[in-house]
Amino acid sequence: DKHIEIIVRQMLRRVTVIESGDTNLLPSDLVDRAIFETENRRVVSEGGKPASGRPELMGITKASLATESWLSAASFQETTRVLTDAAIHGRSDSLLGLKENVIIGKLIPAGTGLERYRNVRVEPTEEARAAAYSVTGYDSYDYEFGTAGAAQAVALDDFDFGSYQN
Repeated sequence: DKHIEIIVRQMLRRVTVIESGDTNLLPSDLVDRAIFETENRRVVSEGGKPASGRPELMGITKASLATESWLSAASFQETTRVLTDAAIHGRSDSLLGLKENVIIGKLIPAGTGLERYRNVRVEPTEEARAAAYSVTGYDSYDYEFGTAGAAQAVALDDFDFGSYQN
């Protein structure tokens, strides 16, 4: 269920502006939902009229190519077109997503790869420290283990090999 929700959210990520209100957005402009909401919040906080818009349902291919990360889009489809477009427009990739970080071999921004966890120092408890640094000594070590003196020899003539015999 979560995967379907993520895919649908990605497909509905763009908004077509119907009325611009007091924002800097233009009518019939196709903008990212985050930009649309940020601009509306800014205008409302200043006492202006927010823009109105409707979500656009994009196909999976088009939604993947319309991502902010050109590196992620280039890895999906139409690689030449995406790379050419990024070069012509001088775009840079901020490497915020998992996919683009995996592509370049960088630590992914998830779990312990998040920046806030990179410099965390974990101190062991007293019990763990005592267990790790305790020297038990060599008195209980069995020096005969694995040597011929500790085991009895098995005569191979008496051993049943089953179907492995010639």
